[in-house]
Amino acid sequence: MNKEFTHEVRVSYRDTDQMGVVYYANYFAWFEVARTELLRSHGITYRTIEKERRLALPAVEVHCKYKAPARYDDIVAIKTKITEMKNTSLRFEYEVFNKESNELLATASSTHVFIDENRRPVRIPDDIRKVI
Repeated sequence: MNKEFTHEVRVSYRDTDQMGVVYYANYFAWFEVARTELLRSHGITYRTIEKERRLALPAVEVHCKYKAPARYDDIVAIKTKITEMKNTSLRFEYEVFNKESNELLATASSTHVFIDENRRPVRIPDDIRKVI
């Protein structure tokens, strides 16, 4: 369950704020991509979860602690792992590093709940649970 996956992103100019550092909310978009790619690395896609199983996986809690800035043209590595699996939810943890210096830029976590079309929590499907 604690298999780690790393996704890299090059910081684009549009990612930065007027101070020249990555705007804080952009980290959450990076977490989404990293989380999606982690699941994909296990053979699970959001498309399959949503279209074929008619389930969704919304965030119910998110936390991020910023430690150092990422800047334009940096390559950041987002290390992602699933650290907790309950009956209906998954908790992901993230570490964001500057790839060149290996400086830790941020730590974060997010909790996601499997829900059905009526927006009610449902048990994580057994085949997904086994793969993760």
